[in-house]
Amino acid sequence: MSELTASEQRVNDVLRRSNSNAEIVKLDELAHTAQQAADALGIDVAQIVKSLVFRGSDTGNAYLLLVSGANRVHERRVGRQIGEKLSRADADFVREQTGFAIGGVSPLGAIGDIKIFLDESLLVLDDIWAAAGHPRSVFKTNAVELISLTGATSINVL
Repeated sequence: MSELTASEQRVNDVLRRSNSNAEIVKLDELAHTAQQAADALGIDVAQIVKSLVFRGSDTGNAYLLLVSGANRVHERRVGRQIGEKLSRADADFVREQTGFAIGGVSPLGAIGDIKIFLDESLLVLDDIWAAAGHPRSVFKTNAVELISLTGATSINVL
């Protein structure tokens, strides 16, 4: 594998410390969207994990939602499950809380204190692919391992 960026290395460090068999795969092209990543991997967009950062409207807390590429988050419903109204985070907040730029936010290796929630529809898929710290890098896992690696709580995001 070619040399990893600092962000990719943070993700790789989590994978190695947890004894995961997952490996970072570098795509030939940048994949800023779930569809681009799915096309590059030749898989269904549902198998792509979108890492979406939201900000709690009252507390300013960061929330990371790991969502199937086929789904859109129902923000009000998810906010009720989390216990706080959510608003979309801007690029500066995302980088400040995760250490990643939008398009490469990984479920692993965030630098801030961030609560993580996983789209329960990912639980029915055998293989899923998540960003590995850069818009061109991903790793293959499954929802059970991702919950174990992140401490995520499974919720209905629809």
